[in-house]
Amino acid sequence: MFDFVRSHTRLFQFILLILILPSFVALGVNGYSSFMDGANATVASVDGHKITQSEWDAAHRDQSERMRRQAPNVDAKLFDTPEARRETLENLLRERVLQAAARGQKLFVSDERLATLFRNDPQFAYLRNPDGTPNKAVLAAQGMTSDMLAYRLKQDLTLRQVTAGVSDTALASTANALIAFDAFLQQREVQLQRFEGKDFIAKLNPTDADVEAFYKLPANSAKFQLPETADIEYVVLDLEAMKASVSFSDKDLHDFYEQNQSRYVLAEERRASHILIKADKSAPADERAKAKARAEALLAEARKNPAGFAELARKNSQDEGSAARGGDLDFFPRGAMVKPFEDAAYVLKQGELSPVIESDFGYHVIQLTGIRGGDKKSFESVRADIEQEVRKQKAQAAYAGLAEQFGNLVYEQSDSLKPVADKLKLAIQTATVQRKPLPGTLGPVASAKLLDAVFGNDALRNKRNTEAVETAPSQLVSARVVQYKPARVPELADVKAAVREQLLKKLAAEQAVKAGEARLAELKQSGSLAGLDAAETVSRAKAGKLPAKVLDAVLRADASKLPAFVGVDAGEGSYVVVAVNKVLPRDAALADAQRLTQQYAQAWAGVETAAYYNALKAQHKASIKAPAAAASAASAP
Repeated sequence: MFDFVRSHTRLFQFILLILILPSFVALGVNGYSSFMDGANATVASVDGHKITQSEWDAAHRDQSERMRRQAPNVDAKLFDTPEARRETLENLLRERVLQAAARGQKLFVSDERLATLFRNDPQFAYLRNPDGTPNKAVLAAQGMTSDMLAYRLKQDLTLRQVTAGVSDTALASTANALIAFDAFLQQREVQLQRFEGKDFIAKLNPTDADVEAFYKLPANSAKFQLPETADIEYVVLDLEAMKASVSFSDKDLHDFYEQNQSRYVLAEERRASHILIKADKSAPADERAKAKARAEALLAEARKNPAGFAELARKNSQDEGSAARGGDLDFFPRGAMVKPFEDAAYVLKQGELSPVIESDFGYHVIQLTGIRGGDKKSFESVRADIEQEVRKQKAQAAYAGLAEQFGNLVYEQSDSLKPVADKLKLAIQTATVQRKPLPGTLGPVASAKLLDAVFGNDALRNKRNTEAVETAPSQLVSARVVQYKPARVPELADVKAAVREQLLKKLAAEQAVKAGEARLAELKQSGSLAGLDAAETVSRAKAGKLPAKVLDAVLRADASKLPAFVGVDAGEGSYVVVAVNKVLPRDAALADAQRLTQQYAQAWAGVETAAYYNALKAQHKASIKAPAAAASAASAP
């Protein structure tokens, strides 16, 4: 039989190919189809055009990245909650609805209007160079180019036009504003009497049987439950720690200095003043010729009296940003100005005047007023920085090789951390940890990634080393569970004092409520205000020391017949009895009529804009497919 197989090898290979290939093809096609079906699943639609799962995911990644750049110290998990993903989808749907409305209303922003807004709107000042061009360095820091900025601004301004007709035209009369705010700013004169649980504790003496019965109630014993913990040992491979053991010679330092001379040369910067005569690139030739002739005349005048350049610029420059400063543009490095301007400024000597320079903005006359930088720092002046850099580079080179060894050793010899500690000369440390790091915990044991690994099935059940976990940049940690203690309710004897204290607080709070309710009934019957605190005036804007729950009850009390009496269980063992004596008008000092009218108009505009947007959603048949959205939210990490 085997001789037959050996003699007909090619035949059997052909048969196997026929049998196996279709299976691979089917599996591959089905797998790819399943993947694409998921990515193309419709999660929302506008005017019949779907928003897919992949578009939603991409939008959420972009949104999360923007938020991380704005708040780098915030826990990244907060950006990936179901609520955050749902908000991203709502924002994506809003954008598509407004785009559809803008197309239907034929709204757009021209290049000329965009350029004017960018040059003149104060909100874009941080994105502009002194000459009005986009600051490429600032844009690069935000991950954008000039074209990307122009596209985003144009899109944003176009979408704003859709709702601007509603949001910017809300009308609000002072009378309506005052009526609306009266409910918020209305004042009431009240008198209080507080019944505090702590005042009743001395009168209570629960028995041991009472304490035991209280502790046996599941809701109470759960308050004393001890969390699950793990006693662990762990080892840390850390780049920062490795730096201390790095050695190097003077030759290493000098070699680094010679190889990186450009780093120790101060970048040259130049200071210039200019006179700008504006001439748009698209302007007619005769108009541009007049502008150039005007610039030439000013240049001739400046050459007669270079010392008077600042005054000449103040009177004649059409650059609104610098004219008031005598044309001064302060110091600027290479790359900060448009190229024709920069090329001219960087060939001038201090005090010299340039010929007339043409740029996209018009015609410039430039006077160089200062030069700084361009000097090379001595080796000794930068030695400390070089030592730090050489130490870092050598440690990084060593870390890269040791990191691989670290990961292999903790995996291959997973029943102990001693082999990796001995091999790489690392200290074995110990700690007791919970699933969530306790407030104030620092170092590797505060890492959520490490704790997830420690409380994983393999680490808990088999007492194996965790994989190498990156707990910080260039820091690897592996841990091993020595002892695991599940969550448990302690014996009453271990927590009896704390349980008795809780029981006393509960009984005292009940006594405070009972006494307060009795006092409330007495006040309602007699109407006498004797024994209450001195009168005070409160409102939602001036709550004083009243808890929110009590203030709400005071302002909700029926004021048709005064005095009115209310009793409020304020929580935390406190019961408050209140007599409402007077209803007073709002305090004019808290908010003037003009400001109230503005706030009311803003609120009204927000409501009208929301209603208009909902109408647009209905008009453009916008909807979120709830099942798809819910499924995606549930799967969010």
